[in-house]
Amino acid sequence: MKKIFAFLFSMGLIFSLVSCNAQESQQDEKSIQKSSADKVQVYYFHGTRRCATCKAVGQVSKELVESKYGDNDKVEFVEIDYDVSGNEELVEKFEVTSSGLYVYNGEDDINLTSFAFQYAKTDPEKLRKRLIKLIDKNL
Repeated sequence: MKKIFAFLFSMGLIFSLVSCNAQESQQDEKSIQKSSADKVQVYYFHGTRRCATCKAVGQVSKELVESKYGDNDKVEFVEIDYDVSGNEELVEKFEVTSSGLYVYNGEDDINLTSFAFQYAKTDPEKLRKRLIKLIDKNL
């Protein structure tokens, strides 16, 4: 009986993680060349209903941008609810189908969704360090 419960619990956990995860961008962050961007934007896409991990991705990202780059006009955190009318243009531009986190320098976007979902709750410092590295690289 305990094995069945553990199996069902594991399957539920896996399902919730998969359902919140967005498609991985084909563009690897290594292919992004350092450029002098006018602005670096951190886009956090989510639906109206969000799981705890989705909320953590948004909270960690927003807090980092506000605390580290709050006085820098070249860095912006943008939160987009893809279920709300009027956001279709950005949702289409980034090919968003579910929650996602992107760093955008005006030309190229870096899809951090899988990384963000992996670490936002378990090791948020790792996500913060990755965001800082990518934002600084694109400034």
